[in-house]
Amino acid sequence: MAIGGAFVEGPAGGAGYSGRVTSFVVLSCIVAGSGGILFGYDLGISGGVTSMESFLKKFFPDVYHQMNGDKAAVSNYCRFDSELLTVFTSSLYVAGLVATLFASTVTTRYGRRASILIGGSVFIAGSAFGGAAVNVYMLLVNRILLGIGLGFTNQSIPLYLSEMAPPQYRGAINNGFELCISIGILIANVINYGVQKIEGGWGWRISLSMAAVPAAFLTIGAIFLPETPSFLIQRDGNVDEAKMMLQRLRGTTGVQKELDDLVTASNISRAIKNPYRNILKKKYRPQLVIALLIPFFNQVTGINVINFYAPVMFRTIGLGESAALMSAVVTRLCATVANIVAMIVVDKFGRRKLLLVGGVQMILSQFTVGAILAVKFKDHGVMDKEYGYLVLIIMCVFVAGFAWSWGPLTYLVPTEICPLEIRSAGQSVVIAVIFLMTFVIGQTFLNMLCHLKFGTFFLFGGWVCVMTLFVFFFLPETKQLPMEQMEQVWRKHWFWKRIIGEGEEEVDQAQTGAGAIAMSTTPHSS
Repeated sequence: MAIGGAFVEGPAGGAGYSGRVTSFVVLSCIVAGSGGILFGYDLGISGGVTSMESFLKKFFPDVYHQMNGDKAAVSNYCRFDSELLTVFTSSLYVAGLVATLFASTVTTRYGRRASILIGGSVFIAGSAFGGAAVNVYMLLVNRILLGIGLGFTNQSIPLYLSEMAPPQYRGAINNGFELCISIGILIANVINYGVQKIEGGWGWRISLSMAAVPAAFLTIGAIFLPETPSFLIQRDGNVDEAKMMLQRLRGTTGVQKELDDLVTASNISRAIKNPYRNILKKKYRPQLVIALLIPFFNQVTGINVINFYAPVMFRTIGLGESAALMSAVVTRLCATVANIVAMIVVDKFGRRKLLLVGGVQMILSQFTVGAILAVKFKDHGVMDKEYGYLVLIIMCVFVAGFAWSWGPLTYLVPTEICPLEIRSAGQSVVIAVIFLMTFVIGQTFLNMLCHLKFGTFFLFGGWVCVMTLFVFFFLPETKQLPMEQMEQVWRKHWFWKRIIGEGEEEVDQAQTGAGAIAMSTTPHSS
C-alpha cells in the first residue's frame, strides 16, 4: 500500500452492483451538469468585461485613467489595483457563501431538484440586472443575485450527479460538472472577444445578459429532472418508488444490493437531526477535514487568477485588449481538452494519481512564470511580446494541470466520501469554502500583484507544494467504491484509522441496526 493510499476496490461493476450507464442517466446528468456552465460563464465574463475600456470608463473611471495615464507614474503591477473593482468581482462569492448554507436545508428537505430550480431562477434575474446596468449599484445587485443562484446550484448539482451515477463511472460523470465550468468560461471568453469590437462600447451588456441563456436551459430542464433514489428513500421511505427509479437508471431489474445499501444509509440519515452538528463528530473527522481542505487548496492554486483575471493579467504584461481576450480563450481551450481527458481516465487511474501529477505540473508552471516576470517584467516599460507569449504557453500548461486534477476532483472527492447522513452538509461546507476563498483571492489578488509583484506566483506555487504533500500522505483512493461502503477506506488508512478508532464501534452498531431495519422494510426479489 502506498503511503496515504488505502486502495479499496470492489469487484467489477462497483462492489457487486449491476447495471450500466443508460441514456436516462446521461440525459439527466447533462441537464443537471449544465449548471456548471453558469459558474464558468460568470468566472469568464467578469474578467473579460473588467478589461474592456468602455466598461471601465463607464463604471470604474479611476482604473481606466490608471491604465491609460502616465506609464511612468504607476507600476505595471498596479494598473488594475482598485478596491471598487475587486468588490464588483468578489461580491458574488459572499452572496454564494451565505446562500449555499441555506441550500443545504432545501436540498435535504425538498430535494436536489428544488435547489437546482431555485438557483437557475435567481440567476436569470441577476442576468437581467447586469445587462441593464446604468450604475455600479445595479452591477452589485447583479453580482449578488448571481451569487445566490450559484450557491444553490453548486451545492446541489455535484450531489445529484454523484447519486445518479453508477459507482464505476461516478468519477467520469461527476467530472462533467467541471467540464461544464470550462465550457462556460470558454463561451464567456469567446463572447467577450467578439463583443469588445462592437462600435459604441456597449458590447459588455451582451456579455452580462447572455448569462440568462444557460440559466434558462437549466431551470426549464430541472422541471423534468427525476429525483435521485437516495432522496426518494430519504424523503418518505418509499422503497418501491426508489427501486423503480434505480431500475430505470441502471437498465436492469437486478438492483437489490444497491437498494439495500441505499435504505441502510437512509435509515442512518433519518436518525440525524442536525447534519452540521453531526459532521463535527469524531467518526466524521476525515470527511470534515477533507471537505474543508480540498476546496481551500483548490483556490490557493491561483486558478481564479486565470479564470477571472486572465485578460487583466495579459494586458498588464503588455498585450493589447483584443490579444488579451484571445489569450484567455486559448487558455480555456487547453483547460476544456484537459477536462475531457480527466473524464476518460479518472475511473481508471484513480483520484490520487491525477491530483499528484496535476500538482507537480502546477508547481513547475507557477515557479516558471514567477521567474520570467522577475527577470523580464519590471515596474515600468513593456515586456517583450515573445516573453508575453511564453507566459501564455506556461499558463496553458498550468490550467491543463488544474483541469484534469484539482478542478473536477474538488467537487467529486468530498461528495463521494460523505455518507448520506452528512452528505448535503458536507457539500455545503465544500461550496462555502470555495466561495469564501474565491472572495478572498478576488479581493486581494490585484493588491497582492501590486505589492508582491512576481512573488505572487511563487506564493501560489508554495501552496501547491503543500497541497500535493497532503494528497500523498492523507488522501485515500476512492475510485469505483460505492458511496454507501466508503467507511472502510478510513479504517484501512495509515493515519485516519487512528483518528476514528474510538468511534469505529459506534459506526458498526449504527450500520448493524440500520441494516436490520432495511432487511425488514425492503422487499427482496426471489
